[in-house]
Amino acid sequence: MRVFITGASGWIGSALVPELIGAGHEVVGLARSDASAAALTQAGAQVRRGTIDDLDTLRDAAAESDGVIHLAFKHDIAFSGGFEDAADADRRAIDTFGDALAGSDRPFLIASGTLGLAPGRLATEEDGQASGPAGAHMSGGPAKRLANAQATVALADRGVRSSVARLTPTVHGDGDNGFMATLVAIARDKGVSGYIGDGANRWPAVHRSDAARLFRLALEGAPAGSTLHAVAEEGVPIRAVAEVIGRHLGVPSASVSPDDAAGHFTWMAGFLGLDSPTSGAYTRELLGWRPTGPGLIDDLDKGHYFATPSS
Repeated sequence: MRVFITGASGWIGSALVPELIGAGHEVVGLARSDASAAALTQAGAQVRRGTIDDLDTLRDAAAESDGVIHLAFKHDIAFSGGFEDAADADRRAIDTFGDALAGSDRPFLIASGTLGLAPGRLATEEDGQASGPAGAHMSGGPAKRLANAQATVALADRGVRSSVARLTPTVHGDGDNGFMATLVAIARDKGVSGYIGDGANRWPAVHRSDAARLFRLALEGAPAGSTLHAVAEEGVPIRAVAEVIGRHLGVPSASVSPDDAAGHFTWMAGFLGLDSPTSGAYTRELLGWRPTGPGLIDDLDKGHYFATPSS
């Protein structure tokens, strides 16, 4: 297929591009900067300059493609007080792609998230659908992003082979600058590797290489209207994460009270305390996806999260 990808030079995209090319697909990546364009060219992809706000560009690129994978999301503004604005931009892009692909039966795959889908119990691919109760506790940006995923699934009724791949809060690996890297930076700065309360709350996890392979499998064969979970580990206790970080940094691991969490973890506090175990059993059965990358604790133990830049 000729595949158009937004976010192609990002954390997931930069693993997905070689995954697709290695499987014989042709990749066109959206690039908003010279650095992104250069990275895509080096990876063997073609470049379409623009941003996800350039709706005409998105429409034309989708029309010229055999399939679309939408990974881009304005995380920079989402995690600095503008989550609703980021979700609104995401929805405009999704609607644009849906209109361009309507009636074509071509694949359209977007990235979403599992965190907070069904707090306190094991979430499945059936949770968070338009007819279900899961996600009813969400508001603001997270609620809008869930609605965006539901709108994508609904494009199946318009002749699009649409699917949603929900990513775990940590898609880990060497080079990750997300939640795990942030926790390491906070522990290094504070001199203590913290967790909220007793730290028994769980996060699902997946290695970046496994997530990329799932996106390829979904592009190639996910049925229209599918919701998929890129989940390798159903739930890793946050206390276990904190203990590994503390051991590698040589600092104690310790509980932070819920009242003090915002001061200690800043913007991460609202996410870190969530208990969000998640299953990917249906996805594995549907697509024959078998994660092979290291687990989160093993990956942390490899040490790459703790390397400091050379002076």
